[in-house]
Amino acid sequence: MDIHTIVKQVMEELQKEGQLEGSGRPDVISAKSFNSGTREIIYQNHKQVGVEQPANREEIEKVQSITPARIGIGRTGTRMKTKNYLDFRIDHAAAQDAVFKDVSEELLKELKLPVLYSKSETMDQYLMDLDSGRKLNDISRKWAEENLPKNKQVQIIVSDGLSSTGVEANIRDLLPALVQGLKSKNISLGDPVFIKRSRVWIQDDLASIVNCDCVISLIGERPGLATAKSISAYLIYQPNEDTVEADRTVISNIHEGGVPPVEAGAHLADLIEEILKHNASGVKLAQLK
Repeated sequence: MDIHTIVKQVMEELQKEGQLEGSGRPDVISAKSFNSGTREIIYQNHKQVGVEQPANREEIEKVQSITPARIGIGRTGTRMKTKNYLDFRIDHAAAQDAVFKDVSEELLKELKLPVLYSKSETMDQYLMDLDSGRKLNDISRKWAEENLPKNKQVQIIVSDGLSSTGVEANIRDLLPALVQGLKSKNISLGDPVFIKRSRVWIQDDLASIVNCDCVISLIGERPGLATAKSISAYLIYQPNEDTVEADRTVISNIHEGGVPPVEAGAHLADLIEEILKHNASGVKLAQLK
C-alpha cells in the first residue's frame, strides 16, 4: 500500500471525527482539485498531548518538542488512539517509498551528475544480494575508466542507497556546500557521480579506477518512522583489498532535523582536509587526532 492510499484513508477517518481544515483542531487536512481530475491531499501532522488529564502537560509538551519519538500520545484501552495509529501508517508508508522510489531524473539533470549503475539490476536484487550493490556493472566501469578524471585527491559519490527521499531532500544543499568547501581549501576534486542501487563499498571499486586519495559517499540512510529523509557520509582514505569497516569515517543523520545539509557540507570538507593531512580515516584517524 503506497503513501497516497494511506493518506486517503487518514482523510476519510478524520472526516468522520470532524478533524477537517477550519475545524480548529490541530490536525489539518486540505484537498485541492485540478483540471486533470487528480487531487492533491495535504495532511499536516501536529504533535499533541494525547494523555487524558495529564499530571504535567507542560513537561510532556517539552519532551515532545525535542524528540521525534511517539511520547505522550495516550491510549484507548490497551491500544493507541486512531489518530496516532494513522500517523504511524503514514510514516511507515513514507519509509517504504523512500526505499523503493528512484531519485528523480529532474534532480540528476539539475545537478549535472553522470549516472552510473551497480551490478544490481532491480531493487529486489539490491535488497537481497548485498554484493551486487558493491561493484559497478561492466558498462559503468568502462565509462568511468574512459571519462572520469584520474589522480585527484577526492572523489565524490552520491547514492540513492536506502532512501531516495533523503537524497532528494538534502543533496541540493549538501553537495554544493561540500564542493565549495573543498575548492576553498585547494583540494583537487574529480567529477562527482551518482550511482544507482549502490552500497557504501562501491567507493572502493570506483577508487581503484580513478586512483584518488579519498572517496566520500553521500548515501541515502535506512529510513525509520521518525524520518525517511536522512543521508549519511562515508569517507575512506585509499581503500584497497584489505580495507575493513573500521577504516571508514561516518557522519550520519544529515537532514533538517539532524545535522543541516549546508552545515554538514562544510564539516565534511574540514574532515576530508584532516584525512588528507594524516593519510588515514576511520579508527586510525581517530587515534592520530
